[in-house]
Amino acid sequence: MPPTLCIVQTNPTAGDLQHNASALLQATRTAYAQGARLLLTGHMALCGAPLHDLAQLAAFTQACTATLQDMAAQLADLPDLWLITSHSHGIALLHQGQVTPLQTAPLQAAPLQAAPVTPCLLELPHLRLALLLATDADETSTSLPACPALAGAQLLCVLAASPWHMGKTHSREQHYSALAQRLRMPILYSNIVGGQDASVYDGGSFALQANGALAGRARSFASDIWHVQIQAPATTQSPTHSTPSAPLTLQASTTPSTETPTPDDATLGLPPCQQGYSRQAVWQALVLGLRDYVRKSGFKHVALGLSGGIDSALVLALAVDALGREQVQAVMMPSPYTADISLADARAMASKLGVRYHEIAISPALNALQHSLQPLLASSPSPSAPAATSTTTAENLQARIRGTLLMALSNQTGALVLACGNKSELATGYCTLYGDMAGGFAPIKDVLKTQVYALARWRNTHNPFGTCEAPIPERIITRAPSAELRPEQTDQDSLPPYDVLDAIVLQYVEHNLPAATLLAHGLPAAAVQQVTRLIHANEYKRAQAAPGTRISRRAFGQGWHYPQVNRYRQI
Repeated sequence: MPPTLCIVQTNPTAGDLQHNASALLQATRTAYAQGARLLLTGHMALCGAPLHDLAQLAAFTQACTATLQDMAAQLADLPDLWLITSHSHGIALLHQGQVTPLQTAPLQAAPLQAAPVTPCLLELPHLRLALLLATDADETSTSLPACPALAGAQLLCVLAASPWHMGKTHSREQHYSALAQRLRMPILYSNIVGGQDASVYDGGSFALQANGALAGRARSFASDIWHVQIQAPATTQSPTHSTPSAPLTLQASTTPSTETPTPDDATLGLPPCQQGYSRQAVWQALVLGLRDYVRKSGFKHVALGLSGGIDSALVLALAVDALGREQVQAVMMPSPYTADISLADARAMASKLGVRYHEIAISPALNALQHSLQPLLASSPSPSAPAATSTTTAENLQARIRGTLLMALSNQTGALVLACGNKSELATGYCTLYGDMAGGFAPIKDVLKTQVYALARWRNTHNPFGTCEAPIPERIITRAPSAELRPEQTDQDSLPPYDVLDAIVLQYVEHNLPAATLLAHGLPAAAVQQVTRLIHANEYKRAQAAPGTRISRRAFGQGWHYPQVNRYRQI
């Protein structure tokens, strides 16, 4: 009989070997008590991911090795336990107090860019495993059937540190389903879970039959101890040896995928280019990314500027779902241009969610700064500089006063300030350096404006963490968006309609389509020219932006790398 197998899906922190080892040891003993004897973790479960240059430190590699040896010693009282795990430079087996390196894969500085290696074969009592790191499978899947290590294997175990983006769950399972069919071998895929910097690892470990069919799936966006039953086939006897008549079969529980698209895309206001993704999965990813960034960075609570607009409202709802209302405080900083309904909606939302709420008028600071600037502006050598503060100067002063107040609150209380800008604003530079961009983390920086509205509507009809029903006032969702930095201002004074803007950003940035293709798709030429110009002109702003959770195939800073000074234009 093959040993009872369990996938231990943990949430590691990069570099925190003691904490990660403790979590693995605790999960291992729990799984062992439940009957498991063969345990499989995700890639980097001991050291965390991504490591970037941390993987290049010899001292860190030595610390990983020493920690593995300590873990093996602590598990020596479980002599029939086989624990297969992974650290910064490969796969290791822990058994009977010993650590046996099974595969070495030196990492480059870029996350998940491993030097290609072939699978290794591990022969256990009644079971022969082929072990592979996930990136290796992605890079060498076409040649895997001819790999000698697979010739005698009965089961391919893939150790993964695979970050999530929209559509990743489906594409990942499809990829390995095709691989299982080519190999005619069942596959176990073990992933890590958790937020780390801008990345979110979704877990979602799974088992596939030899025909590619899904045998089971672990939890998504949560740690899990997930048991998989291995059923050996009947054997045919020959004078010299027994030969299995069929592949192994796997049995496990199946957690429903969170990535099933919601059927109400059109009614949520999404343009066709944005339809077909799961708001539940995006919300869970954003919550996990925010929660883990705050906690793993050592912060206890967060603060944000609550404007009465849609972006800060969504960030407030995310923060409460991620951290709890006691750990969140909101600051409304009205100016002479703040609408009464913005003030009323901010108060109503803060009260409904039960967060700490403050109001600080910025008019005194604005007047003082404008007065202080008069001598400087009057003596300006530039003939184009007016003696009084210009509209742009006055608008940016307001944003920077708010940023200064929030950062002062951070200094005084130790709160992490959350920046509330979205991807559409960051793409076009519709944001102010050291103003609304101020903060230590930007939870929705990879969320397009149309997605912001869709998520707000979804959250108002779902309460996934039991914190508050319909937390966002309806008027915030339905009114025209405005920065409220001058009278009667709306976003569309400066930008194309968001359905057009987001279609351009989605295709140009995320799908990497040339501008000519966007024009062929029927997008307005003036809007395509304006938005693509703004995207490249504002690289310098994004270079100074806070990190934020990645949810798309291509996020700014992850997959998008252009020169800050760049004269090339496609149109």
